[in-house]
Amino acid sequence: MTYQFQNPEQAVIFDYLKKAKTIAVVGMSNKEERSSYLIAAGLQKNGYRIVPVNPLLAGQTILGEEVYANIKDIPFHVDIVDIFRRSEFLEEIAQDFVETDADVFWAQLDLQSEAAESVLRQAGRNDIVMNRCIKIEYAYSGLAH
Repeated sequence: MTYQFQNPEQAVIFDYLKKAKTIAVVGMSNKEERSSYLIAAGLQKNGYRIVPVNPLLAGQTILGEEVYANIKDIPFHVDIVDIFRRSEFLEEIAQDFVETDADVFWAQLDLQSEAAESVLRQAGRNDIVMNRCIKIEYAYSGLAH
């Protein structure tokens, strides 16, 4: 049987978005046509602070924000870690995530990993969303201006 992650109730997902102020975007591209860039730009326009995370672009600036190599390098609190990396990278990102004080682990549409879920749950980190687009959830949440 294929692994299928169980997301929290819709109201909980909306609550994550309502409470969040800072969103780290793992795998963010500096190419304006890429979905990671477009979604981050949209979230930023709606009042979120975006923190780009991409080791190949570390030290550069995207959307006016410094790019970090790893979520563990971010020197301030992050509410949501939104991931645009292939599913096989999610376990490694989950291992980094548990070493931070970030609140919500969020893997974009079509991304999920049983190993990542296991790492997070074993660390007592249960605020997990996978296989959901943060921009779509935001649009449905009623928070958009």
